[in-house]
Amino acid sequence: MTNNNLQIPPEQEPTVLDLYKSVTKDRSSFFNFIRSLWDARKREEINNALAVEAAAPIVEDRVVEPPRAGDFPWRSLLALLLALAAQGLVEPPNRQSALSLGLYVMAAGVAIWAYFKNEWHLPVLPAVRQTPDLLSTRLFPLIVAVILALIAFIDFGGGKFTVLNTLLWILSIGLLAYSLWLHTPKVIAPIELVSRRKKILWTGLVLFVMGIAIFYRLYRLDTVPIEPFSDHAEKILDVYEITEGETFIFFERNTGREAIQMYWTLLVVNIFNTGFSFLSLKLGTVLLGLFTLPYVYLLGKEYGNERAALFALFLFGIAAWPNIISRIGLRFPLYPLFLAPTLYYLTRGLRTRNRNDFILSGIFLGLGLHGYSPFRIVPIFVVIAVFIYFMHLKSKEARQQTIWWFLIVVVFSLFVFSPLMRYWISRPDMFGYRAFSRLSSLETPLPGPAWQIFLSNLYNGLLLFNWDDGVIGTHSVTNRSALDLVTAALFLLGIILLIVRYIRQRDWRDLLLLVSIPVLIMPSVLSLAFPSENPALNRAGGASVTAILVSALALEGFVASFGTEKKRQFIAYGITGLLFAVSAYANYDLVFNKFSDAFAQSSWNTSEMGKVISDFEDKYGQTDSVWIVPFPYWVDTRLPGVWAGIPNRDFALFPDRLAETLTIPAPKMFLYWNVDVETEKILKELYPNGKISRYTSAFEGKDFFIFMVEE
Repeated sequence: MTNNNLQIPPEQEPTVLDLYKSVTKDRSSFFNFIRSLWDARKREEINNALAVEAAAPIVEDRVVEPPRAGDFPWRSLLALLLALAAQGLVEPPNRQSALSLGLYVMAAGVAIWAYFKNEWHLPVLPAVRQTPDLLSTRLFPLIVAVILALIAFIDFGGGKFTVLNTLLWILSIGLLAYSLWLHTPKVIAPIELVSRRKKILWTGLVLFVMGIAIFYRLYRLDTVPIEPFSDHAEKILDVYEITEGETFIFFERNTGREAIQMYWTLLVVNIFNTGFSFLSLKLGTVLLGLFTLPYVYLLGKEYGNERAALFALFLFGIAAWPNIISRIGLRFPLYPLFLAPTLYYLTRGLRTRNRNDFILSGIFLGLGLHGYSPFRIVPIFVVIAVFIYFMHLKSKEARQQTIWWFLIVVVFSLFVFSPLMRYWISRPDMFGYRAFSRLSSLETPLPGPAWQIFLSNLYNGLLLFNWDDGVIGTHSVTNRSALDLVTAALFLLGIILLIVRYIRQRDWRDLLLLVSIPVLIMPSVLSLAFPSENPALNRAGGASVTAILVSALALEGFVASFGTEKKRQFIAYGITGLLFAVSAYANYDLVFNKFSDAFAQSSWNTSEMGKVISDFEDKYGQTDSVWIVPFPYWVDTRLPGVWAGIPNRDFALFPDRLAETLTIPAPKMFLYWNVDVETEKILKELYPNGKISRYTSAFEGKDFFIFMVEE
């Protein structure tokens, strides 16, 4: 109910005749008129705000936990043990797929039995509430935001960020947010007596888990992974060129890349003084991966409770999948980074019907489109999410409001996306090249009918969580499940429980979580031209957020099945601690042993070549007379320069051009592959007095030769 006594009565607003008189009278009167317009608008905003503040307070009903059986939850325990045994049987190298499938079917059946016996329920979803919204706007800043955005959009036509267009762009987003931001009343929630001591202990526990996650993400970052590959050379050159004034919106080198990582890495270089190096790339992306963790925690609360949030934080923080894609030093973690807040604010906005959440969701959606190209599936995911919510509504008024909220998300994402959208309009071929090269026959003919490849890819993609994560060793431990034994078992049980609860309760949030799994792996599945690239954990990275969230919800439900009796809680938390220990060990082994060793064996020792170049520079004061002779499937000749602190030089000199070095004064140094007998023959003919030495690599089979000319 609105209290009319709180309204500020508006004064009579100026008419058109007043405007004419003010303009013709004197300039001072004109400015007074403009001021009166502004004051009138401010009065209107205050009235609207007071109307909302005076509305009936928002009251959230106390969340009612589902009934729990009083007996010991042996069915829940049995279902978990069966699922763990089933997942253990598909761990390489000795896989028993048929037996595993049978055990998983039994685990699913027992879990459903436990559900109907009121043992194992997923945590209850947070209560739905409605925030008063008069659908009002602040017109003046809205108009200015549109004007500034149009000016910036036109100026972005040059393909670069400048001080002017960037400032106008940021101001337009800020004014747009101000024009629509809602001053909401405080929520009156049920009183819960939680002692200050318990709050402190819980905060300490969350920080402790966050500390474990930080350890897993930063430990041995200098050596895991140990060597860069060609994509890193491209990235480092892009970052270097920013300092030369090439402030691109979209970096076209190597089929094109969005901009966020380049500018973020440059910031890391300046803050940590790590130079244009592989470490700068890795440190930057690891930090981006860490920034995802708070939103994983918040998603746990949004789909469950604080305990589910803590479980999600732990499982995601130690998981090998998000850890590895964060350590590679490429744009991979930007997909889950922006997916998590986009999903969080969208879900919370639809649950609470709070306009401000849709503003934030739209901003993160737009930012994500500047991050990593697989994120382009997220706008489609947002449409699907809103559609799912829309179809569960019964009120015409609620459906109309949903359209309004959806438009807010779209508008804000377009404002944030506008620089890249301007580039897209100018260069649609370059903007979409990489995606279409995988989706269509743009680069190579499809190996079969598109629909058959899609269905096959979808099947293989859905198996990545529990069976096979693909063959791409640069960002995964190949041919095993993407999730560790514990998380994978909980994931499948969580999926079963979500399906059963949705059938019984028809809550749109359950369906959204279920649908998120196939939708968010689509960037991997849609590799129709190169089906061998599917599944790919980098392109499916957004699904790691919701998959591990499902695992955490299942674990929380399992713990809750033991009830509140102290003895049973001790058993429940003891089992949870054991599961966490197994998961932590498994993920540690996956990252720091299996992945580290496999990556080192498959990568080239460019760091050692870089050290040889650095030693030459220390001794002779220059590197202009240093070359690397390329050989098929050997090193990228730009990477040794990165290690030597020379990120903008390719040291390649092909054998047919070696004679050109005769005119260059000594000292000279040539590095070549240990089986390249042709290069060695040419160098001996050109420089009879040259000296050959073999560099013994720390990596087996990767020695190379050094040919020195000192006279």
